[in-house]
Amino acid sequence: MELNEEQQQQFNDIKNNLATVKQRIIDACKKAGRDPASVRLLPVTKTVSAERLRIAFAAGVDEMGENKIQEAREKSEVMADLGIKWAIIGHLQTNKAKYLARFANEFQALDSLKVAEELDKRLQNEGRAIDVYVQVNSSGEESKFGLPPEAVRDFVQHLPQFSSLRIKGLMTLAIFSTDHDRVRECFVKMRNIQAMLRQEAPAGLSFDELSMGMSGDYELAIEEGATVVRVGQAIFGKRPLPDSHYWPGLG
Repeated sequence: MELNEEQQQQFNDIKNNLATVKQRIIDACKKAGRDPASVRLLPVTKTVSAERLRIAFAAGVDEMGENKIQEAREKSEVMADLGIKWAIIGHLQTNKAKYLARFANEFQALDSLKVAEELDKRLQNEGRAIDVYVQVNSSGEESKFGLPPEAVRDFVQHLPQFSSLRIKGLMTLAIFSTDHDRVRECFVKMRNIQAMLRQEAPAGLSFDELSMGMSGDYELAIEEGATVVRVGQAIFGKRPLPDSHYWPGLG
């Protein structure tokens, strides 16, 4: 695509920010004694316009994470020519499962058997299957979605019946705090749950993936075993509204 002067500046900014985030991922992996290839960067694109996301695609962003299904659906339609992989990382209402089933490649916020059942049915109707992560409320905040840690073991026992949901791992939002010890506690809790599930989960389910860490804490998350980090503002800049507007329990 040909870029005007303003678009070229946006392209340069996104490309530079991407490079910075990727280098910080490499540095965090080295500190933790991990292979940088074991951590996937998922750029979070909520509130970023489709026009700007085309520029981001040109800068190397070929998968995108969206919090709201309606926003993701609209963007997927207007950018269908690019072949972007879409991940839904926010809470899904049962009546929106039919939309997700049509275009998303991944769903990272499963915390309800009703949603699992409806999404599986819709995916089967579409002749598709997608990767799915179980969301855990690691901080214990009532305003956040996700299963309580103590409920995860029983929840996953029901998942083999949903054949269109390829269970890949766990997702969490850590507590939104400048206290790194409190943030790290959430990540350690997730690592422990993952270890338990690797031993006890039903056959056919994988819990090798840990999606945790955002722009403010992804390096801590990598130190504690994150395999997917969800980074938005460090790539695209600050959003027009505070984080609490997009993530329940923040701010």
